[in-house]
Amino acid sequence: MSQPVPRKFDFDTVFDDAGAVAQVSARPKRIYPLEEVEVIRAQAYAEGERTAMARLEAQQAEALSTIAQACQAALPRLAEVAHAHRIGSAELSLACGQAIADAALDAFPRAPLQAALDSLAREIESAPRLLVTVSPSLAEGLEPLLAQAAQAIGFAGQIQVRQDAGMAPAAFALDFGDGAARFDPAAAAQRVSEALQAALASEGLHAEPLIPGGDA
Repeated sequence: MSQPVPRKFDFDTVFDDAGAVAQVSARPKRIYPLEEVEVIRAQAYAEGERTAMARLEAQQAEALSTIAQACQAALPRLAEVAHAHRIGSAELSLACGQAIADAALDAFPRAPLQAALDSLAREIESAPRLLVTVSPSLAEGLEPLLAQAAQAIGFAGQIQVRQDAGMAPAAFALDFGDGAARFDPAAAAQRVSEALQAALASEGLHAEPLIPGGDA
């Protein structure tokens, strides 16, 4: 069996004692076929595309995380703004309702008394006496109205009208022995306001959404 012939190792670049390049051997050039070049190019393109897509997805995830954090931080403030808007709307509605009620009482000051007599007809009809306390302005010309109301509800007892200068024009008090009823527009408005404030305070920042189908 023949032994392989040893091959002498040659350095590509040889330096002299002074460190200068003494000899440079020419390196063999490799020629790549066109098909191999196309394969390498396609692989490099695919790798570059994968790298770019991975970088883009990472940037998108980071952007979505930033947006989510910003929204999370803004939600309490949005709830506060919505609650303040709800309170403002409720107070505006209450003020408008109060203005309408005042105008209605100015135009028809005896309407609440008439409504009370109608609703209390069964309680009053068997009473021996009905004491009606009103303001001086409401007392003027009130007896014919009371007599007509008494006849309508079948009340045959005695009706007495008492004037109280401290009462509001449309306020009244009814005393029919076994029961009593009072109406004061200012006190009624105050009770409505207190009930509204209590409801708003109770629901706080957890009320129903302002926009149907939205989140509070």
